[in-house]
Formats: sequence, C-alpha cells, structure tokens
Amino acid sequence: MNKLIVSLSPHVHGGDSVQKNMYGVLIALIPAFLVSLYFFGLGALIVTATSVAACLFFEWAIGKFLMKKETTTICDGSAIITGVLLAFNLPSNLPVWIIILGALFAIGVGKMSFGGLGCNPFNPALAGRVFLLLSFPVQMTTWPAVGQLTAYTDATTAATPLAIMKGVISGAPGMSLSDLPSSFNLLIGNNGGCLGEVSALALLLGLAYMLWKKIITWHIPVSILATVFVFSGSLMLGAIFMATDYVTSPMSHKGMLIYGVCIGLLTVIIRLFGAYPEGMSFAILIMNAFTPLINTYVKPKRFGEVAKKK
Repeated sequence: MNKLIVSLSPHVHGGDSVQKNMYGVLIALIPAFLVSLYFFGLGALIVTATSVAACLFFEWAIGKFLMKKETTTICDGSAIITGVLLAFNLPSNLPVWIIILGALFAIGVGKMSFGGLGCNPFNPALAGRVFLLLSFPVQMTTWPAVGQLTAYTDATTAATPLAIMKGVISGAPGMSLSDLPSSFNLLIGNNGGCLGEVSALALLLGLAYMLWKKIITWHIPVSILATVFVFSGSLMLGAIFMATDYVTSPMSHKGMLIYGVCIGLLTVIIRLFGAYPEGMSFAILIMNAFTPLINTYVKPKRFGEVAKKK
C-alpha cells in the first residue's frame, strides 16, 4: 500500500549538501597543497597535518564534552577545511604548539562558541590566523626560503614579495625592486610566503574547479581581484577560499559584489597605511561583521505583488 507523505518544502532537491560542498572545496585546495609540498617539503606537511588534526580534535572534544552533542560534526568536512585553510595562512616553519593554539582559537572561539557550523559570524580559519599574528608576530612573519625540503623550524628565512614591496615603499635600507621574484616564479609559487598562498596558478585551478562544480559563484572573487587589480597568491587565497565562505558572506549577488569591492578597498588601505604588509585577513574579518547588514538592506527581488489594502 502506497503512503502519502506530507512534508514542508522544498520538494525537489538538487543533490547538494554541506558535506558534498565541503569536500568539493578540499578537492579544489589539492593543487595548492601539492605546490606547498614541492617548495616547502617537510615543513608544509607537518604544519598542515598538525592543523587539521588539532581542528578535528577540538571540534570533537568541544562538541562532546562542553556542548554535550549526541552526534559529532567532524565528518562533514568543515573542520578539515578550517584546518587546511589555517595551515595555508601560516609559514612552514611555525612550531607545532603555536599551530595547536591557533586551531584551538579557530574552532573553540571562532566557531563552536557561537554554536558551530552555520552560526559563526567570522571565518574561523582567519580568526585563528589573526589571533596568532597578534600573539606571535615574530614567528608569524618569519618566512622560510623555498627549496629546503627537509628543513622545518631550522629553515633559512627570506623576505616575501609583499615585504620587499613594503620595504621599498617605506625606504627600508637594503631592499630594491630587483629583489622581487619574476612573474613566472610568482605564478608557479617559487617565492616565500605562507605555504598555501605562494602559487597563483594552483589557486586559479582551484577557482576553476569550484566554478565548474558551482560550489561558489564568480561575484566575490572577481570583485575583490578587480578592485585591487593585483593577482598575488595571498590575495587570491583570501578572495577564492576565505571570502566565499557560505556562512560569513552575503546571500544575494548584489550583496556579494558590494562585499567583494569593500574587501578589496580595505585590503589596499591596510597594505598602504597599516603596519602589516598583508591586509587581506583583516579586511575579510571586518566585512564578515558587515554581512548581516548587507543581507538586511540588499535583498533579492521578490516575485508577485503586494496585496492592495481594501
């Protein structure tokens, strides 16, 4: 006997799910991870593995012992993405204990304290990165030179392209534009920086995959890159994988464009007048705070018409 099941809408599903989209983003991050292994070797592996393991552990422990959840959320992929993105925003010589502290802040404060996935107002990975940057500025701004595949905390350091440009603009002695890597090296990732941001090409491959799979739309990445008009790895990592976070970005396409343009403008202002060469993390977190306001005043067009009062 057939049963008539009555339920609320939606009645037609497209097959998308949180887990499917999260693992789709992880697939898009694979090229950048492989590049980091090629140029930074053991350090990149240790930093990424530690960050992912710590994020998974803290999400499980906080959910089980503090929030008393009956089911765990570590299998939906969100904690893994937070761990990978946090690692991608760190230098490859960062000590393990600092990485664990960053993971604890990202998951414990940036995500679970607000109720978990879907409730956090700020991007957890960026919250963890900024916490570490403010708490350990020396360790977070010491960048290993590429090619030291077996080195970790003892790696020889070198200036990043952004640090060189900031030094040239401010008139720092011993720095000149001739120290900048070539455009080809910037494209493939043969330069210093955070382990996941060095290769613009790898990040573009990730962007192409997510657009193809319709995991994200073009509005936020393109609006940020068009505003800044600089296609550096750090900017692209933020524009493609950080600013497009479903929970902390606007819902309408018009809102996404406003959000992206403001992130680009804030990034330029912080880079020119701030103390840090890189301003992308701060810009995204600031605009995360404005996302509810954008959603309130920039809404999609409603269909139908308003009923006339009799």
